[in-house]
Amino acid sequence: MVETTANAPRKSLLLLEGRAIPELFGFAAALPTLSALVPRGDGQPVLILPGLTAGDSSTVSMRRFLKTKGYPTYGWKMGLNLGPRPGVEQGLIDLVENLADKYDRKVSIVGWSLGGIYARQLGKMMPKLIRQVISMGSPFGGSPRATNAWRVYEMASGQSSHDGERHMGGAISAPAPVPSTAIYSKTDGICAWQNCIEEKSEIAENIEVRGSHCGLGHHPAAVYAVADRLAQPEGEWQPFDRSGVKGMIFPKPEYPV
Repeated sequence: MVETTANAPRKSLLLLEGRAIPELFGFAAALPTLSALVPRGDGQPVLILPGLTAGDSSTVSMRRFLKTKGYPTYGWKMGLNLGPRPGVEQGLIDLVENLADKYDRKVSIVGWSLGGIYARQLGKMMPKLIRQVISMGSPFGGSPRATNAWRVYEMASGQSSHDGERHMGGAISAPAPVPSTAIYSKTDGICAWQNCIEEKSEIAENIEVRGSHCGLGHHPAAVYAVADRLAQPEGEWQPFDRSGVKGMIFPKPEYPV
């Protein structure tokens, strides 16, 4: 179980979240290269969950790109993510069950920020239906107030940020029993990056990218990492390969000590 004493990112990093806009333009410019580098998928369904106060429009870029690589991609179709309000847990369970039934395949889930916490919790609740989970800037470890968004969470959800352990799937910091990848940035201006990383295991890993929190869903390196993870054959999950030039783009990952 990941335990840290990290504080919320400093205000200077919060101000740098404006990088998300040029990161979107960078993603558009990088599309031809990404398309050439990323292998096609095997047709598995992919559910992509938005972050706090965001909706499916925030994940359009990633979903469209993954569709070009052969994945049926889906948003969560529940409007803005305002926290674990009544109906959210059952709605997510129904989504996973319906997709698994429709494709007769396990479902991979990608979640951004709060969406990544949902993804990990679903992995604990429904491991027989979930192939892998990928979180992006998701603060599942440490203090729930080690973010610059905890007040927004409490206003949006109507719940205390300390109540997370009582919601779906049990303890948020506990690892999921399915292959799990945590994508994080040390210059995240919203969440303490130390709280967004998995404990190393045979089925869990961390991938660092250099960028903003609000741009993770369309950051070229993050999108590449997501697509690379999804492309693995079912039942043959292996840690991310940083050999060659990728070692210059993706730093050696951090783990709790």
